[in-house]
Amino acid sequence: MRLIVRGLDLSLTGTGVAGAGWAQTLGSKGRRADTYAMRRARLHGLADRIVEAVGPCDLAVVEGPSYGSQGAGTWDRAGLWWLVVDRLAARDIPLAVVAPTARARYATGDGRAGKQDVLAAATFRYGIQLRDDNQADAMVLCAMGHDWLSDPLAEAPETHRAALDRVEWPDLLPPPVVAAVKGVRAA
Repeated sequence: MRLIVRGLDLSLTGTGVAGAGWAQTLGSKGRRADTYAMRRARLHGLADRIVEAVGPCDLAVVEGPSYGSQGAGTWDRAGLWWLVVDRLAARDIPLAVVAPTARARYATGDGRAGKQDVLAAATFRYGIQLRDDNQADAMVLCAMGHDWLSDPLAEAPETHRAALDRVEWPDLLPPPVVAAVKGVRAA
């Protein structure tokens, strides 16, 4: 039995959401002149759409915040991140948080790899057409979760898999997931 893992690359204009064999991009539009009420509505609406796309799952793997990011959208991106994480937690979905460098390393072997390198590596390794770097990042995050659960989507070199050690994995998985993982590992 394959466990259901979702990868999430959160963004205001192009959030990537991926599962085994598929990926999609969800976005929203805003303007710098938007009022706080408009920005709040945008963030909550987008968070609701993202969590709906995730659906029920055994593990969600989300890219962690980029603490070096600057600019007008930094606060709004952080707000979206916490809204989505909170909604997933409210659904009792175990959550793993992956640093951007660990995601890039798992995909390419280089933690400083650019978005286009990750897109090319993910498209090649997972054999699906990914429309943009948001989908590629989400697919890599999904693959990391599957790999951690001993159910890899594709073979990854050990140098790439070393990125799994740098992830904040959930301490406790629900009993059905633990049983399924033990079944996968015993096979």
